[in-house]
Amino acid sequence: MNNLDHYEIVNLLMQLSIMILAARLFGELARRLHQPMVVGEIIAGVILGPSVLGMISPETYDLLFPLDGDNSIVLEGIISVSVVLLLFIAGMEVELDLVWQQGKKALYTSLFALIVPLIIGFLVSYYAPSLFNLGAGDDKLVFALFIGTTLAITALPVIARVLMDLNLFKTKMGMVIIASAMIIDILGWIIFTVILSMMGEESGSLSVGQIIIVTLLFTISMLTIGKSLINRALPWINRTFAWPGGLLSVAMVLCFLAAAFTEYIGIHAIFGAFIIGVALGDSEHMSERAKEIVHQFINNIFGPLFFVSIGLYVNFVTSFDLVIVLVLILLALVSKLIGAYTGARLGGLKKHQSLAVGFGMNTHGTLEVILGAIALNNGLITDQIFVAIVIMVIVSILISAPLMKYSLGLKKKSKKKIPK
Repeated sequence: MNNLDHYEIVNLLMQLSIMILAARLFGELARRLHQPMVVGEIIAGVILGPSVLGMISPETYDLLFPLDGDNSIVLEGIISVSVVLLLFIAGMEVELDLVWQQGKKALYTSLFALIVPLIIGFLVSYYAPSLFNLGAGDDKLVFALFIGTTLAITALPVIARVLMDLNLFKTKMGMVIIASAMIIDILGWIIFTVILSMMGEESGSLSVGQIIIVTLLFTISMLTIGKSLINRALPWINRTFAWPGGLLSVAMVLCFLAAAFTEYIGIHAIFGAFIIGVALGDSEHMSERAKEIVHQFINNIFGPLFFVSIGLYVNFVTSFDLVIVLVLILLALVSKLIGAYTGARLGGLKKHQSLAVGFGMNTHGTLEVILGAIALNNGLITDQIFVAIVIMVIVSILISAPLMKYSLGLKKKSKKKIPK
Protein backbone atom coordinates (compact mmCIF):
# COMPACT_ATOMS: atom_id res chain seq x y z
CA MET A 1 0.00 0.00 0.00
CA ASN A 2 1.39 3.37 -1.02
CA ASN A 3 1.05 6.20 1.44
CA LEU A 4 1.24 9.90 0.65
CA ASP A 5 4.63 11.29 1.56
CA HIS A 6 5.18 14.54 3.44
CA TYR A 7 5.33 16.69 0.30
CA GLU A 8 2.20 15.10 -1.23
CA ILE A 9 0.15 15.68 1.93
CA VAL A 10 1.23 19.33 2.04
CA ASN A 11 0.44 19.70 -1.65
CA LEU A 12 -3.03 18.12 -1.29
CA LEU A 13 -3.93 20.39 1.63
CA MET A 14 -2.69 23.42 -0.31
CA GLN A 15 -4.79 22.38 -3.32
CA LEU A 16 -7.97 22.10 -1.23
CA SER A 17 -7.42 25.39 0.59
CA ILE A 18 -6.64 27.34 -2.60
CA MET A 19 -9.60 25.84 -4.47
CA ILE A 20 -12.10 26.61 -1.69
CA LEU A 21 -10.72 30.12 -1.13
CA ALA A 22 -10.75 30.98 -4.85
CA ALA A 23 -14.25 29.56 -5.21
CA ARG A 24 -15.52 31.69 -2.33
CA LEU A 25 -13.90 34.91 -3.56
CA PHE A 26 -15.09 34.60 -7.15
CA GLY A 27 -18.44 33.16 -6.06
CA GLU A 28 -19.07 36.22 -3.90
CA LEU A 29 -18.06 38.46 -6.80
CA ALA A 30 -20.59 36.71 -9.04
CA ARG A 31 -23.28 37.07 -6.37
CA ARG A 32 -22.65 40.82 -6.14
CA LEU A 33 -23.15 40.97 -9.91
CA HIS A 34 -26.52 39.25 -9.43
CA GLN A 35 -25.35 35.93 -10.89
CA PRO A 36 -25.35 32.44 -9.33
CA MET A 37 -22.17 31.71 -7.38
CA VAL A 38 -21.48 28.69 -9.59
CA VAL A 39 -20.48 31.09 -12.40
CA GLY A 40 -17.77 32.61 -10.20
CA GLU A 41 -16.62 29.17 -9.03
CA ILE A 42 -16.15 27.98 -12.62
CA ILE A 43 -14.23 31.17 -13.46
CA ALA A 44 -12.01 30.57 -10.40
CA GLY A 45 -11.08 27.17 -11.80
CA VAL A 46 -10.29 28.65 -15.20
CA ILE A 47 -7.96 31.20 -13.55
CA LEU A 48 -6.21 28.53 -11.46
CA GLY A 49 -5.91 26.15 -14.42
CA PRO A 50 -3.77 26.10 -17.58
CA SER A 51 -5.92 28.81 -19.21
CA VAL A 52 -4.54 31.60 -17.00
CA LEU A 53 -2.13 30.50 -14.25
CA GLY A 54 -0.60 27.86 -16.53
CA MET A 55 0.17 30.52 -19.13
CA ILE A 56 1.35 33.23 -16.71
CA SER A 57 3.45 30.93 -14.52
CA PRO A 58 3.69 27.31 -15.75
CA GLU A 59 6.04 26.39 -12.90
CA THR A 60 3.57 27.55 -10.25
CA TYR A 61 0.71 25.72 -11.94
CA ASP A 62 2.71 22.47 -12.22
CA LEU A 63 3.77 22.81 -8.58
CA LEU A 64 0.23 23.35 -7.27
CA PHE A 65 -1.69 20.99 -9.54
CA PRO A 66 0.61 18.23 -10.84
CA LEU A 67 -0.99 15.81 -13.29
CA ASP A 68 0.66 12.75 -11.77
CA GLY A 69 1.37 11.45 -8.28
CA ASP A 70 -0.70 9.86 -5.53
CA ASN A 71 -2.07 13.17 -4.28
CA SER A 72 -3.64 13.85 -7.71
CA ILE A 73 -5.42 10.50 -7.41
CA VAL A 74 -6.67 11.46 -3.94
CA LEU A 75 -7.87 14.84 -5.26
CA GLU A 76 -9.67 13.06 -8.10
CA GLY A 77 -11.38 10.85 -5.52
CA ILE A 78 -12.51 13.90 -3.52
CA ILE A 79 -13.89 15.46 -6.72
CA SER A 80 -15.79 12.23 -7.49
CA VAL A 81 -17.36 12.30 -4.03
CA SER A 82 -18.25 15.97 -4.61
CA VAL A 83 -20.13 15.07 -7.81
CA VAL A 84 -22.09 12.36 -5.99
CA LEU A 85 -23.05 14.77 -3.21
CA LEU A 86 -24.07 17.49 -5.67
CA LEU A 87 -26.48 15.11 -7.40
CA PHE A 88 -27.78 14.06 -3.98
CA ILE A 89 -28.85 17.59 -3.05
CA ALA A 90 -30.16 18.15 -6.58
CA GLY A 91 -32.47 15.20 -5.97
CA MET A 92 -33.56 16.65 -2.64
CA GLU A 93 -34.93 19.69 -4.48
CA VAL A 94 -37.44 17.55 -6.38
CA GLU A 95 -40.88 17.69 -4.77
CA LEU A 96 -43.06 14.93 -6.22
CA ASP A 97 -46.26 16.39 -4.73
CA LEU A 98 -45.64 19.64 -6.60
CA VAL A 99 -45.21 17.71 -9.83
CA TRP A 100 -48.55 15.91 -9.40
CA GLN A 101 -50.35 19.16 -8.53
CA GLN A 102 -49.44 20.78 -11.84
CA GLY A 103 -50.87 17.82 -13.74
CA LYS A 104 -51.35 18.33 -17.48
CA LYS A 105 -49.46 21.64 -17.67
CA ALA A 106 -46.26 20.20 -16.20
CA LEU A 107 -46.59 16.95 -18.14
CA TYR A 108 -46.94 18.61 -21.54
CA THR A 109 -44.30 21.24 -20.82
CA SER A 110 -41.73 18.78 -19.50
CA LEU A 111 -42.24 16.18 -22.24
CA PHE A 112 -41.98 18.68 -25.10
CA ALA A 113 -39.11 20.56 -23.39
CA LEU A 114 -37.28 17.24 -23.10
CA ILE A 115 -38.16 15.51 -26.37
CA VAL A 116 -37.78 18.43 -28.82
CA PRO A 117 -34.19 19.41 -27.74
CA LEU A 118 -33.28 15.72 -27.50
CA ILE A 119 -34.43 15.07 -31.08
CA ILE A 120 -32.98 18.28 -32.56
CA GLY A 121 -29.67 17.83 -30.75
CA PHE A 122 -29.49 14.19 -31.83
CA LEU A 123 -30.31 14.84 -35.50
CA VAL A 124 -27.91 17.77 -35.91
CA SER A 125 -24.97 16.04 -34.18
CA TYR A 126 -25.64 12.68 -35.89
CA TYR A 127 -26.08 13.96 -39.45
CA ALA A 128 -23.68 16.91 -39.21
CA PRO A 129 -20.84 15.61 -36.98
CA SER A 130 -18.38 17.91 -38.72
CA LEU A 131 -19.91 20.82 -36.80
CA PHE A 132 -18.39 19.25 -33.66
CA ASN A 133 -15.12 18.11 -35.30
CA LEU A 134 -16.18 14.50 -34.76
CA GLY A 135 -13.80 11.98 -36.32
CA ALA A 136 -14.83 9.09 -38.56
CA GLY A 137 -13.88 6.56 -35.91
CA ASP A 138 -15.99 8.11 -33.15
CA ASP A 139 -19.30 6.61 -32.03
CA LYS A 140 -21.81 8.95 -33.64
CA LEU A 141 -24.85 7.32 -32.03
CA VAL A 142 -23.69 7.68 -28.43
CA PHE A 143 -22.29 11.15 -29.10
CA ALA A 144 -25.55 12.33 -30.67
CA LEU A 145 -27.54 10.99 -27.72
CA PHE A 146 -25.19 12.83 -25.37
CA ILE A 147 -25.60 16.16 -27.18
CA GLY A 148 -29.39 15.74 -27.25
CA THR A 149 -29.50 14.96 -23.52
CA THR A 150 -27.24 17.92 -22.69
CA LEU A 151 -29.59 20.27 -24.53
CA ALA A 152 -32.69 18.71 -22.96
CA ILE A 153 -31.78 19.05 -19.27
CA THR A 154 -32.91 22.17 -17.37
CA ALA A 155 -31.05 23.55 -14.33
CA LEU A 156 -33.57 23.31 -11.50
CA PRO A 157 -31.53 25.25 -8.86
CA VAL A 158 -30.71 28.08 -11.28
CA ILE A 159 -34.24 28.53 -12.63
CA ALA A 160 -35.59 28.48 -9.07
CA ARG A 161 -33.23 31.38 -8.24
CA VAL A 162 -34.29 33.28 -11.38
CA LEU A 163 -37.99 32.86 -10.56
CA MET A 164 -37.44 34.08 -7.00
CA ASP A 165 -35.51 37.11 -8.28
CA LEU A 166 -38.42 37.97 -10.60
CA ASN A 167 -40.98 37.36 -7.84
CA LEU A 168 -42.57 34.60 -9.97
CA PHE A 169 -41.69 31.54 -7.92
CA LYS A 170 -45.12 31.05 -6.34
CA THR A 171 -47.15 32.01 -9.40
CA LYS A 172 -48.99 29.42 -11.50
CA MET A 173 -46.48 29.84 -14.31
CA GLY A 174 -43.56 29.54 -11.89
CA MET A 175 -44.91 26.30 -10.47
CA VAL A 176 -45.32 24.89 -13.99
CA ILE A 177 -41.66 25.69 -14.74
CA ILE A 178 -40.41 24.17 -11.48
CA ALA A 179 -42.54 21.02 -11.79
CA SER A 180 -41.48 20.57 -15.43
CA ALA A 181 -37.81 20.98 -14.54
CA MET A 182 -38.19 18.31 -11.85
CA ILE A 183 -39.68 15.83 -14.33
CA ILE A 184 -36.92 16.60 -16.85
CA ASP A 185 -34.26 16.05 -14.18
CA ILE A 186 -35.51 12.53 -13.46
CA LEU A 187 -36.08 11.53 -17.10
CA GLY A 188 -32.87 13.18 -18.27
CA TRP A 189 -30.71 11.29 -15.83
CA ILE A 190 -32.36 7.99 -16.74
CA ILE A 191 -31.44 8.68 -20.37
CA PHE A 192 -27.91 9.70 -19.40
CA THR A 193 -27.51 6.50 -17.40
CA VAL A 194 -28.36 4.52 -20.55
CA ILE A 195 -25.81 6.59 -22.52
CA LEU A 196 -23.09 5.72 -19.99
CA SER A 197 -23.91 2.04 -20.36
CA MET A 198 -23.64 2.35 -24.15
CA MET A 199 -20.17 3.84 -23.77
CA GLY A 200 -18.95 0.52 -22.40
CA GLU A 201 -17.22 2.19 -19.44
CA GLU A 202 -19.93 1.74 -16.86
CA SER A 203 -22.01 -1.18 -18.07
CA GLY A 204 -20.31 -4.05 -16.23
CA SER A 205 -21.87 -7.38 -17.19
CA LEU A 206 -25.30 -5.98 -18.11
CA SER A 207 -26.51 -5.29 -21.63
CA VAL A 208 -28.07 -1.97 -22.61
CA GLY A 209 -31.56 -3.50 -22.42
CA GLN A 210 -30.86 -4.86 -18.94
CA ILE A 211 -29.46 -1.48 -17.88
CA ILE A 212 -32.72 0.22 -18.93
CA ILE A 213 -34.85 -2.33 -17.04
CA VAL A 214 -32.70 -2.18 -13.88
CA THR A 215 -32.67 1.63 -13.99
CA LEU A 216 -36.47 1.81 -14.20
CA LEU A 217 -36.92 -0.81 -11.47
CA PHE A 218 -34.48 0.97 -9.18
CA THR A 219 -36.15 4.34 -9.77
CA ILE A 220 -39.69 3.04 -9.21
CA SER A 221 -38.78 0.99 -6.13
CA MET A 222 -36.83 3.83 -4.49
CA LEU A 223 -39.61 6.37 -5.10
CA THR A 224 -42.28 4.02 -3.68
CA ILE A 225 -41.01 1.35 -1.27
CA GLY A 226 -37.76 3.16 -0.49
CA LYS A 227 -39.51 6.46 0.13
CA SER A 228 -42.04 4.73 2.43
CA LEU A 229 -39.29 3.07 4.48
CA ILE A 230 -37.38 6.34 4.80
CA ASN A 231 -40.55 8.13 5.85
CA ARG A 232 -41.11 5.59 8.64
CA ALA A 233 -37.49 5.60 9.81
CA LEU A 234 -36.91 9.37 9.98
CA PRO A 235 -39.10 10.02 13.09
CA TRP A 236 -37.18 7.33 15.00
CA ILE A 237 -33.84 8.77 13.79
CA ASN A 238 -34.85 12.29 14.87
CA ARG A 239 -35.86 11.00 18.33
CA THR A 240 -32.92 8.68 18.90
CA PHE A 241 -29.91 10.48 17.43
CA ALA A 242 -28.54 13.92 18.23
CA TRP A 243 -29.98 16.52 15.89
CA PRO A 244 -28.86 17.53 13.32
CA GLY A 245 -25.72 15.38 13.38
CA GLY A 246 -27.62 12.10 13.40
CA LEU A 247 -29.82 13.04 10.48
CA LEU A 248 -26.85 14.36 8.51
CA SER A 249 -24.94 11.11 9.09
CA VAL A 250 -27.89 8.97 8.01
CA ALA A 251 -28.39 11.13 4.90
CA MET A 252 -24.74 10.67 3.91
CA VAL A 253 -24.92 6.92 4.55
CA LEU A 254 -28.00 6.56 2.33
CA CYS A 255 -26.41 8.70 -0.36
CA PHE A 256 -23.18 6.70 -0.51
CA LEU A 257 -24.94 3.31 -0.28
CA ALA A 258 -27.30 4.16 -3.14
CA ALA A 259 -24.40 5.54 -5.19
CA ALA A 260 -22.30 2.43 -4.51
CA PHE A 261 -25.21 0.15 -5.47
CA THR A 262 -25.87 1.81 -8.82
CA GLU A 263 -22.16 1.95 -9.60
CA TYR A 264 -21.86 -1.76 -8.78
CA ILE A 265 -24.69 -2.86 -11.06
CA GLY A 266 -23.36 -0.79 -13.95
CA ILE A 267 -25.35 2.43 -13.55
CA HIS A 268 -23.27 5.51 -12.71
CA ALA A 269 -22.98 6.34 -8.99
CA ILE A 270 -24.48 9.79 -9.49
CA PHE A 271 -27.84 8.28 -10.48
CA GLY A 272 -28.19 6.38 -7.21
CA ALA A 273 -27.33 9.55 -5.28
CA PHE A 274 -29.88 11.58 -7.26
CA ILE A 275 -32.76 9.10 -6.78
CA ILE A 276 -32.13 8.57 -3.05
CA GLY A 277 -32.02 12.37 -2.76
CA VAL A 278 -35.50 12.55 -4.31
CA ALA A 279 -36.81 9.87 -1.93
CA LEU A 280 -35.27 11.48 1.16
CA GLY A 281 -36.10 15.08 0.27
CA ASP A 282 -39.72 14.24 -0.48
CA SER A 283 -40.29 12.71 2.97
CA GLU A 284 -42.73 14.63 5.17
CA HIS A 285 -40.34 14.14 8.11
CA MET A 286 -37.39 15.79 6.30
CA SER A 287 -37.84 19.37 7.46
CA GLU A 288 -36.78 22.40 5.45
CA ARG A 289 -34.29 23.24 8.17
CA ALA A 290 -32.71 19.79 7.86
CA LYS A 291 -32.54 20.16 4.08
CA GLU A 292 -30.88 23.52 4.47
CA ILE A 293 -28.20 22.06 6.74
CA VAL A 294 -27.39 19.35 4.19
CA HIS A 295 -27.37 21.93 1.40
CA GLN A 296 -25.05 24.29 3.28
CA PHE A 297 -22.66 21.46 4.14
CA ILE A 298 -22.35 20.31 0.53
CA ASN A 299 -22.78 23.60 -1.36
CA ASN A 300 -20.08 25.44 0.56
CA ILE A 301 -17.43 22.70 0.65
CA PHE A 302 -17.87 19.97 -1.95
CA GLY A 303 -19.72 22.00 -4.58
CA PRO A 304 -16.96 24.61 -4.97
CA LEU A 305 -14.30 21.89 -5.17
CA PHE A 306 -16.03 20.32 -8.16
CA PHE A 307 -16.76 23.53 -10.04
CA VAL A 308 -13.22 24.83 -9.54
CA SER A 309 -11.85 21.48 -10.73
CA ILE A 310 -13.63 22.00 -14.08
CA GLY A 311 -11.02 24.53 -15.17
CA LEU A 312 -7.97 22.97 -13.52
CA TYR A 313 -6.97 20.59 -16.31
CA VAL A 314 -8.77 21.98 -19.38
CA ASN A 315 -7.32 24.94 -21.27
CA PHE A 316 -10.27 27.19 -22.10
CA VAL A 317 -8.09 29.35 -24.40
CA THR A 318 -6.49 26.74 -26.65
CA SER A 319 -9.61 24.52 -26.51
CA PHE A 320 -12.01 27.31 -27.49
CA ASP A 321 -13.73 26.61 -30.81
CA LEU A 322 -16.05 29.43 -31.90
CA VAL A 323 -18.06 27.27 -34.31
CA ILE A 324 -18.81 24.59 -31.71
CA VAL A 325 -19.69 27.23 -29.10
CA LEU A 326 -22.09 29.05 -31.42
CA VAL A 327 -23.69 25.81 -32.64
CA LEU A 328 -24.31 24.58 -29.08
CA ILE A 329 -25.71 27.92 -27.88
CA LEU A 330 -28.02 28.22 -30.90
CA LEU A 331 -29.23 24.63 -30.61
CA ALA A 332 -29.84 25.01 -26.88
CA LEU A 333 -31.81 28.24 -27.17
CA VAL A 334 -33.92 27.37 -30.21
CA SER A 335 -34.73 23.74 -29.39
CA LYS A 336 -35.67 24.36 -25.75
CA LEU A 337 -37.72 27.45 -26.62
CA ILE A 338 -39.69 25.56 -29.28
CA GLY A 339 -40.25 22.54 -27.04
CA ALA A 340 -41.19 24.36 -23.83
CA TYR A 341 -43.37 26.93 -25.63
CA THR A 342 -45.28 24.21 -27.48
CA GLY A 343 -45.79 22.15 -24.33
CA ALA A 344 -46.93 25.15 -22.28
CA ARG A 345 -49.43 26.16 -24.97
CA LEU A 346 -50.84 22.63 -25.13
CA GLY A 347 -51.03 22.69 -21.33
CA GLY A 348 -53.28 25.74 -21.41
CA LEU A 349 -50.97 28.69 -20.76
CA LYS A 350 -51.30 31.96 -22.69
CA LYS A 351 -48.86 32.99 -25.41
CA HIS A 352 -46.77 35.42 -23.35
CA GLN A 353 -46.70 32.97 -20.42
CA SER A 354 -45.66 30.12 -22.72
CA LEU A 355 -42.88 32.28 -24.15
CA ALA A 356 -41.67 33.06 -20.62
CA VAL A 357 -41.77 29.34 -19.80
CA GLY A 358 -39.66 28.68 -22.90
CA PHE A 359 -37.03 31.24 -21.85
CA GLY A 360 -37.11 30.00 -18.25
CA MET A 361 -36.67 26.35 -19.22
CA ASN A 362 -33.69 27.43 -21.34
CA THR A 363 -31.56 27.75 -18.21
CA HIS A 364 -28.73 25.23 -18.01
CA GLY A 365 -26.38 24.69 -15.09
CA THR A 366 -24.88 22.21 -12.66
CA LEU A 367 -26.18 18.97 -14.17
CA GLU A 368 -25.00 19.76 -17.69
CA VAL A 369 -21.50 20.58 -16.42
CA ILE A 370 -21.39 17.35 -14.40
CA LEU A 371 -22.65 15.40 -17.39
CA GLY A 372 -20.00 17.00 -19.59
CA ALA A 373 -17.21 16.32 -17.09
CA ILE A 374 -18.14 12.64 -16.90
CA ALA A 375 -18.33 12.37 -20.69
CA LEU A 376 -14.93 14.09 -21.00
CA ASN A 377 -13.35 11.73 -18.47
CA ASN A 378 -14.77 8.74 -20.36
CA GLY A 379 -13.44 9.95 -23.70
CA LEU A 380 -16.82 10.58 -25.29
CA ILE A 381 -16.20 14.27 -25.99
CA THR A 382 -13.17 16.45 -26.62
CA ASP A 383 -11.88 19.40 -24.61
CA GLN A 384 -13.33 21.73 -27.25
CA ILE A 385 -16.85 20.35 -26.81
CA PHE A 386 -16.58 20.42 -23.02
CA VAL A 387 -15.46 24.07 -23.08
CA ALA A 388 -18.39 24.86 -25.40
CA ILE A 389 -20.83 23.18 -22.97
CA VAL A 390 -19.51 25.25 -20.04
CA ILE A 391 -19.78 28.47 -22.07
CA MET A 392 -23.31 27.52 -23.19
CA VAL A 393 -24.28 27.01 -19.54
CA ILE A 394 -22.91 30.40 -18.49
CA VAL A 395 -24.60 32.20 -21.41
CA SER A 396 -27.96 30.56 -20.63
CA ILE A 397 -27.71 31.64 -16.99
CA LEU A 398 -26.90 35.23 -17.95
CA ILE A 399 -29.74 35.68 -20.46
CA SER A 400 -32.62 33.71 -18.88
CA ALA A 401 -33.85 36.43 -16.49
CA PRO A 402 -33.70 39.32 -19.00
CA LEU A 403 -35.56 37.25 -21.62
CA MET A 404 -38.24 36.26 -19.13
CA LYS A 405 -38.64 39.90 -18.11
CA TYR A 406 -39.00 40.89 -21.74
CA SER A 407 -41.58 38.22 -22.52
CA LEU A 408 -43.73 39.15 -19.53
CA GLY A 409 -43.38 42.89 -19.97
CA LEU A 410 -41.61 43.25 -16.62
CA LYS A 411 -38.88 45.58 -17.88
CA LYS A 412 -40.77 48.77 -17.11
CA LYS A 413 -41.68 47.75 -13.58
CA SER A 414 -39.61 48.89 -10.65
CA LYS A 415 -36.50 46.86 -10.11
CA LYS A 416 -36.47 44.71 -7.03
CA LYS A 417 -33.35 44.07 -5.03
CA ILE A 418 -31.82 40.66 -5.67
CA PRO A 419 -31.95 38.47 -2.52
CA LYS A 420 -28.58 37.93 -0.97
